[in-house]
Amino acid sequence: MRDHTKLRAFELADEVAVLIYQVTTRFPKEELYGLTSQMRRAAISVPSNIVEGCARDSQPDYLRFLYIAFGSLRELHYQLSLSKRLGLLCDKDFSPIEPKIVETEKVLNGLIRALRDD
Repeated sequence: MRDHTKLRAFELADEVAVLIYQVTTRFPKEELYGLTSQMRRAAISVPSNIVEGCARDSQPDYLRFLYIAFGSLRELHYQLSLSKRLGLLCDKDFSPIEPKIVETEKVLNGLIRALRDD
């Protein structure tokens, strides 16, 4: 069993989840069951799948959960961009999150590649 707390990908994904929760509290109430809910689910999915993958015994299972985490992260990246274009996020809120998501994508992708090429 792997320790997810030692993974940079998990640390970044956790930070992203917290940031998403913080900014979506300012979304309009009518978005509560729409974009707010979708973004929060995607944001939580990333670190959750990393944790679940770490708990798996086999490398293929671990990789499968990392791929799911990566897919959720890409989904969240789109939703963040859409939120900005719809005027739900101002530059002040968007600016710190977008680079953090990009960094998380790079680190998680690097972890996936390292394990896949092993």
